[in-house]
Amino acid sequence: MSILPTKNKLGFYEIRLESIGGLGANLAGKMLAESGVLGLGLNGSNFSSYGSEKKGSPVKSFIRFCDPETKIRAHSPIDEPHVIGIFHEALYKSVDVISGLEPNGIVLVNTARNVDLVKHDLNLNYGKLAIVDALQIAVKEKTRVNTAMLGALFRICNFLDPEAMRKVITKTFEKKYPHLVEANIRTFDRGYNEVKFKNYETTENAHTIAFSRPRSRLGYNTQQIGGVILAPGNSLMKDLSGSRQGFIPQFDKESCISCASCDTVCPDFCFVWDKKVNKRGRTIMSLKGIDYQYCKGCLKCVEACPTSALKGVREVEKFAETEQVKQKFPYVTTGGCL
Repeated sequence: MSILPTKNKLGFYEIRLESIGGLGANLAGKMLAESGVLGLGLNGSNFSSYGSEKKGSPVKSFIRFCDPETKIRAHSPIDEPHVIGIFHEALYKSVDVISGLEPNGIVLVNTARNVDLVKHDLNLNYGKLAIVDALQIAVKEKTRVNTAMLGALFRICNFLDPEAMRKVITKTFEKKYPHLVEANIRTFDRGYNEVKFKNYETTENAHTIAFSRPRSRLGYNTQQIGGVILAPGNSLMKDLSGSRQGFIPQFDKESCISCASCDTVCPDFCFVWDKKVNKRGRTIMSLKGIDYQYCKGCLKCVEACPTSALKGVREVEKFAETEQVKQKFPYVTTGGCL
């Protein structure tokens, strides 16, 4: 008798993880597959897809499970998964994260926001939506987001054995990082216990969300003769919000002495300056604020600031500019320069 709750036409139960480089989705996929194979005797496979192997670039990790008597002969990317795990909400802006989701599929999102707001941003009409504040858990336990997401995924995939994952966590960390074993097990358990679910009724005409794979804008049929570069290097369209892992610097103008220590260490020139006439009548440069379009959340500026003008805070998890965001972060922009 199969222990898998559902299977596709090839006999697989499939999971796709959508993430950005630096959050550990690749390792999470490996550990998830390992726990199913070693813990339950399932056949399983895992591989990841990523580009330049740098923080902030989109990453996908694919996991397949099937019954022991079924062989896995498919090694293609997973287009129509049963479960989708989204490690970072900034992916909404550049990746169709729920493409290919079947009507009864489950979406797990790392977020601190309300589940209905997440549903609206995802444009999810039916299915089950699960949310967990994996970043908050990881910060409190001094671990990483991926272990908390694994805990939530095990709650979703209830055919998997949590004890098997605890053994995999121990095996993964005990040789090189033995001091991290207990913290990661606590992170896993918290992800398992703190995930929240909400079901959205599946209508009779519900169908699998069409899968879309991003295509290059220029190819052999559309490239200009001679390889002319149509979009030369510029920063107008650059958006580094996808590189952030949940924290941004918050600026307090009243405490700022405009020493430029922050601007000196900032790798992406996020700080906006303005001319100002001081009490002596001299024109000086005064720090106006931060353009978060170019901020990747490295927080080097917070470390360099000699006053309390900059501090690291949880990122406002709302991509459109709202009145609340404007009041708290008056220099947030959605594009262009200040």
